[in-house]
Amino acid sequence: MKNISDIIEAHLKRSIQQSAAGMIEVQRSQLAELFQCVPSQINYVISTRFTVEKGYMVESKRGGGGYIRIKKVAIPQNDEVYFHRMLELVKDRLAQAAAEDIIDQLLEEGKITSREAALMRVSIGRELFPFPASVRDAVRAKMMKNMLQVIFFERGK
Repeated sequence: MKNISDIIEAHLKRSIQQSAAGMIEVQRSQLAELFQCVPSQINYVISTRFTVEKGYMVESKRGGGGYIRIKKVAIPQNDEVYFHRMLELVKDRLAQAAAEDIIDQLLEEGKITSREAALMRVSIGRELFPFPASVRDAVRAKMMKNMLQVIFFERGK
């Protein structure tokens, strides 16, 4: 059985897909009322499941007429452009949650298989790196950059 966060996420993603503009504007209070939950639940779903690493841009305006705008970022068709976009997300340090979001996006866009995603997740797990967090995040970033290089440029060799 799905939890409320999964249901809210699925609803928002479906709404984005059905939108001609590839984006939606929602009001937190209306969504909370629709799903019979507290507004902070809506905040949680949006802040954790609609991240840049997952391919979304979120903009919000607070106040009485406030809204939350969620837009699916267009994925570059050119692999080299997509590769460089991914590198911008990785930078010199990469937290495990952000790495997993990148893997999710690659899987969703068909750039990797579910088996490759599983292998990537295992290779970036914090339990493999018995180092302080700053060193661990730097090593994870380097590993992710190397994996991205293989995904985009060394397949089929």
